[in-house]
Amino acid sequence: MGRNSTVERKTAETDIRIKLEIDGSGISVMDLPVPFLKHMLESFAKHGCFDIEIAASGDIENDPHHLVEDLGICLGKVFSECLGDRAGIRRFGFAVVPMDESEASVSIDIGGRPYLRYNVDILNEKIGNMSTMLVEDFFRAFSTSAMMNIHISKNSGINSHHIIEAVFKAFALALKAAAGSSGNRSIPSTKGLI
Repeated sequence: MGRNSTVERKTAETDIRIKLEIDGSGISVMDLPVPFLKHMLESFAKHGCFDIEIAASGDIENDPHHLVEDLGICLGKVFSECLGDRAGIRRFGFAVVPMDESEASVSIDIGGRPYLRYNVDILNEKIGNMSTMLVEDFFRAFSTSAMMNIHISKNSGINSHHIIEAVFKAFALALKAAAGSSGNRSIPSTKGLI
């Protein structure tokens, strides 16, 4: 049985539909009016080997904050649904990714407790129509919605695009590892429940 799900969220500010297959091949189809975030999520899908379809719109005329945060909520929720009771997953994942002068590390615990540590300073305030501060909001929404513990650190870098892209690629690899098969069907917790 495949690990796939679809999540829809419609508010007065956003309209989002995400379809996810965790055990995919990195195919992404995205209709998203924030070009830089679209680029990051395409990279995330490719490097995590996740098949993702996203259709999203929102009140981005002044600021894409609502859309970026709601995308984090929806992507976290759809990942959580795909993982079901968490039986058979590794639970923990870690990756370090270089991108030119930049390097980022991400560690993940799919342990049922949301927490984000985001230690990433970025020089540019905006890339395209997206404030770089929204990257943290995206990951905080994902962590809370997916009930995952996520630690993100910038190890080096000065180019804002490179830093954020290294973060998304490391996130993809760490999440792929944590969601991967442990080789048995037990729930990876001494509590017997995640």
